[in-house]
Amino acid sequence: MIKQTLMALAAAALLAGCDVAPVGQAPTAPVPSPSTTPAMSANQAARSFVRVVQTLEPVAERECRARTSGVNCDFNIVVDDRPGQPANAFQTLDKNGRPVVAFTLALIADARNEDELAFVLGHEAAHHIGGHIARQQQNAVAGAVIFAGLATLSGGGAEAVRSAQKLGAEVGARSYSKDFELEADALGTIITKRAGYDPLRGAEFFTRIPDPGDKFLGTHPPNASRIDVVRRTAAGL
Repeated sequence: MIKQTLMALAAAALLAGCDVAPVGQAPTAPVPSPSTTPAMSANQAARSFVRVVQTLEPVAERECRARTSGVNCDFNIVVDDRPGQPANAFQTLDKNGRPVVAFTLALIADARNEDELAFVLGHEAAHHIGGHIARQQQNAVAGAVIFAGLATLSGGGAEAVRSAQKLGAEVGARSYSKDFELEADALGTIITKRAGYDPLRGAEFFTRIPDPGDKFLGTHPPNASRIDVVRRTAAGL
């Protein structure tokens, strides 16, 4: 459940003012034309953020309870108001296992409409519903074990094995990160739509961020691939 005190703090933080220019540029791959709509004012952004959280969080919670078992679905939506933070949103867990979704002030300030805020929130909530943190940790452990075993078999010393473990953990954690992002885009589309927002309009956010391309062991898939997932998922709803 969302606490009114949190929403008041979020609004207060935004109303304090944060003039951030759009981050990145549109990718060259075929994607929807970038919106020419300017970013919202600080007051508009504050009101929109509060409205989106209050509307979408219960929908995300219902999807979480319907799709999982024994998982904490009580999302805590917070604003990361540390100075100088780039436009970003992320999902994590607190010490009690409660899912936390954080928005930086720069991301909220860069939003063109409530659909974009809703899509980002739906995407981050989907990471929790998909169990991506635990799955990424499992992949990291598996990678560390495999690489350490190979180093040991090749006659490496203790330092070589430690280095192999570190590298293996990083490779393991990144191995399926692109898949996790696409899974979150698909489920995020469903959550966004069921909350009454337009996921296609929300996904225009991807036209204003740097395109990571299809780098080897990259953490995010190409923007065009993500938009295609949103389109195909929305078409089936």
